[in-house]
Amino acid sequence: MLVAHTPDADDAFMFYGLLSGKIPTKFEITHIVEDIETLNKKAFRSEIDVTALSVHAYAFLHDKYRILSTGASVGDGYGPVVVARRGIEIEGTSIAVPGKYTTANLLLKLAVDDFQPVEMRFDEVLPAVKRGEVNAGLVIHEGQITYAQQGLVKILDLWEWWYEKTRLPLPLGINAIKRNIPEGVQRDFLKVLRESVQYALENVEEALQHAMNYSRGADKELVKKFALMYVNNYTYEMTDEVVKAHDELYRMAQRKGFIERPPLDILFL
Repeated sequence: MLVAHTPDADDAFMFYGLLSGKIPTKFEITHIVEDIETLNKKAFRSEIDVTALSVHAYAFLHDKYRILSTGASVGDGYGPVVVARRGIEIEGTSIAVPGKYTTANLLLKLAVDDFQPVEMRFDEVLPAVKRGEVNAGLVIHEGQITYAQQGLVKILDLWEWWYEKTRLPLPLGINAIKRNIPEGVQRDFLKVLRESVQYALENVEEALQHAMNYSRGADKELVKKFALMYVNNYTYEMTDEVVKAHDELYRMAQRKGFIERPPLDILFL
């Protein structure tokens, strides 16, 4: 089975138990790591059996993939931010975005009527802003908590925007499995993924050692903070509130004409 996650501490943290053999499994797993927009595009080509996927991308891929109730990245008090070298007017400006199909990009399109998107890899966004190649940057992953250390300022907090509108947690990423895999096999994989998340949450320091391989130079405390922001009880199993939040995001995006609202097909144990 081909299984993919992003090169980020939170994904590495949640998959540690499964990929290290701490969680026994009958699956022979081939493991690949790519940035989220690359994985979104691979999913369009149906290249991966189980993959991290942007909630935004799922709207276009629901005929190919099914959402797993374990493995979601959900913001609760935090989320993507737009940063710049100084306070600027966001309307009409150039903003580096970490991929067309990222959920962060969808949120930005919902929140800001007029801007000039410049697509680039997520880890190129902060350097591009610092060099002045773009006026602002849409930041995901650990950049959400490190931008100030690089002398940048926040000009839009998309968590705050979302929560003011909905009073719901913020759905950002999911794990999804190919529909053409037999349902019994889907359930078996979901079970071991859930056990892997539980193992990480119960053995934080051990899983963190593995996650540090994806730290991009960040210190251990920052990596721990970031991993535990996005691997939490919502990750272990989606709550009714998180399901409602997915649906609300899709409703908002459909009203703006960005997507056709997809059916929410979520596999629970």
